[in-house]
Amino acid sequence: MVPSLFDPITVRGVTVRNRLWVTPMCQYSAENQDGMPTDWHLVHLGSFARGGAGAVFTEATAVVPEGRISPQDLGIWNDQQRDIFARIVAFIHSQGAVAGIQLAHAGRKGSTFRTWDERRGTVPVADGGWPTVAPSAVGFPGYEAPAALTVEGIRGVTEAFAAAALRAVDAGFDLIEIHAAHGYLLHQFLSPLSNTRTDSYGGALANRARALLETIDAVRSAVGGSVPISVRFSATDWADGGWSLEDTQTVARWAAEHGADLADISTGGNVPVHDIPVGPGYQVPFATAVRTAAGVPTIAVGLIDEPHQAEQIIATGLADVVMAGREFLRDPNFALRAAASLGVKVSYAPSQYHRAPITR
Repeated sequence: MVPSLFDPITVRGVTVRNRLWVTPMCQYSAENQDGMPTDWHLVHLGSFARGGAGAVFTEATAVVPEGRISPQDLGIWNDQQRDIFARIVAFIHSQGAVAGIQLAHAGRKGSTFRTWDERRGTVPVADGGWPTVAPSAVGFPGYEAPAALTVEGIRGVTEAFAAAALRAVDAGFDLIEIHAAHGYLLHQFLSPLSNTRTDSYGGALANRARALLETIDAVRSAVGGSVPISVRFSATDWADGGWSLEDTQTVARWAAEHGADLADISTGGNVPVHDIPVGPGYQVPFATAVRTAAGVPTIAVGLIDEPHQAEQIIATGLADVVMAGREFLRDPNFALRAAASLGVKVSYAPSQYHRAPITR
């Protein structure tokens, strides 16, 4: 019997060859600060497809320039970016993998220095930064305070997500992920720690979820019924009075009712927290809890870096898909290595590398 990790999965007619996928990982490598993918992104993402991953996701890709995390982030707010992405997607497809894109708006966590830069915090406008926006004028600690979005501004963001999703489909992407986690804009709307609005986008859970649900509606309308949509959630803020697992379970169900197909479950990022119990697979129970309570397929992420660990998650029904990040960075052939370790013969190991078969 083929181990469960290497069972294909079909979502809205898109069949992915296995359930070990590459999670979105920021590269901060659009060096011209224009959101354009480069040869770095082609090789970076293409290597995972060549290495046997089922689906390969881009990093958080901004739907508007001010939606970037850093000035060096990718974007898909214009057709030139779309056309360059098409080359990367074509290579991913040529290796038998499915191409996914994570669409994002950083909100109050935008306009920041790259993680390896010497400077920290908000990039000044004179150095390529920009004023940020958020549900409320509540700053992330250490960053400049954002401006609160007007209702018209919220609608503009929703429209930008829809336009970006349509460009992504035109570029050939098979899967669309809406980023509503890690303290970025849509997560900021969800959490009462960052959303203090008193209008129809704040207060009760249904109001705080409105921006996300309207975004799902707009994206679904833009891409039609055949394109799978995933939503990445942070299942908890890890902070008293913040976004909770119970909130995530409820909103994940609502998201499915609005046309989302998968819930990609991470945690944290909206407020600084220093005592998160990090360890191997530490976020998997949240994916399981959402899968059980909301009745939606889930993706598990978070320090999943060993083949038998990933297999156990799928085989025991803890989640439907596993996404890995750091292990793919360490070894772009992680999926092929996992297959060998689990005793699976796959047909998609590159013929060009036949003299160096992966045996463990």
